[in-house]
Amino acid sequence: MTTPADDVATVVDGIPLAGLPKISLHDHLDGGLRPSTIVELAERQGVELPAADPAALTEWFAQQTAAGKSLVEYLETFRVTLSVMQTRDGLVRTAHDFALDLAADGIIYGEVRWAPEQHQQGGLSLDEAVEAVQEGLDAGAAAARAAGHDLRTGQLLIAMRQADRGLEIAELAIRHRHDGVVGYDIAGPEAGYPAGRLADAFAALDRAFLPRTVHAGEADGIESIRGALLDGRANRLGHGVRLAEDIRIVDADERTTTVELGEIAQWVKDREIVLETSPTSNLQTGAFAQWGDDIRQHPVDLLHQLGYRVTVNTDNRLMSRTTLTRELGLLADAFGYGLDDLHALQVNAAIGAFLPLEDREELIARLDDGWGVAR
Repeated sequence: MTTPADDVATVVDGIPLAGLPKISLHDHLDGGLRPSTIVELAERQGVELPAADPAALTEWFAQQTAAGKSLVEYLETFRVTLSVMQTRDGLVRTAHDFALDLAADGIIYGEVRWAPEQHQQGGLSLDEAVEAVQEGLDAGAAAARAAGHDLRTGQLLIAMRQADRGLEIAELAIRHRHDGVVGYDIAGPEAGYPAGRLADAFAALDRAFLPRTVHAGEADGIESIRGALLDGRANRLGHGVRLAEDIRIVDADERTTTVELGEIAQWVKDREIVLETSPTSNLQTGAFAQWGDDIRQHPVDLLHQLGYRVTVNTDNRLMSRTTLTRELGLLADAFGYGLDDLHALQVNAAIGAFLPLEDREELIARLDDGWGVAR
């Protein structure tokens, strides 16, 4: 089992990756807390933690999410982060820090996903929780702008597959679509909880013309992706790694690879449905274990080379001890990507963003300018 090294590429084609503008589509709020903030909030709220100081807590998370764990084991760590996110102040603070961390990573547009239904133990209503997160994101973005970094964010509201509150969260997202919410998602245990269970939620989103991404092809296979597309009418696939199960390699040599695409793989490619891959997280949760246990065996390169709308994301910055800069460096190391490849992945993210067309075109222009690409 090979875990990505900490000394990944930070300079590609002579250009430092950290300073380049980036777009993040798959980034969980409760997966991106600072350990120092967890400790501070826990002390204030009287919450018991598995480790008492930030350094020890960081190590605890690393041990719990080591490569090869299942998605279920990986998700257990969220009990800790969620425990300090049950109050308005806790949500405002974590969202504020999250925005600053996006800016420090060079993010110019970041979609921040989280599940409001998991933040009501302290008495918050769903609407109050959404408003608290937006307050924190706005404050963090303002602080980033004051420091010279132009950051824009959007909330993606998650409904948990197993909780049967999909329609309620869809209606919540629709109510706040002009107050920071840009889309909808479903997450949680994938196997055994198909997208079709939330048919009424997706119908409501259709009537409101609100976009959605669906976690699929991470902890379950091609049938889960089929459900995301047919029942969820997904505009994007959260992870989508196991789409590669529907791609058959017919022949391969040092120069070329010949493949046959199944009907689902062909559909996703032809309609340019965006794939939200997260290399480190996908390794940790075993999302591509059937192909290997090394980041170089991740299907992301095959999908990229075949022309899919692949994007690269962090998923959970804390649990995976990563940044978008680091994830891009990992791919540069693993597959020999140069700036052109990495820029193309970022343009895919701009194209897939849940924003009006004119705003997406502006993002692409900012990427081109920052990455030194002339069109």
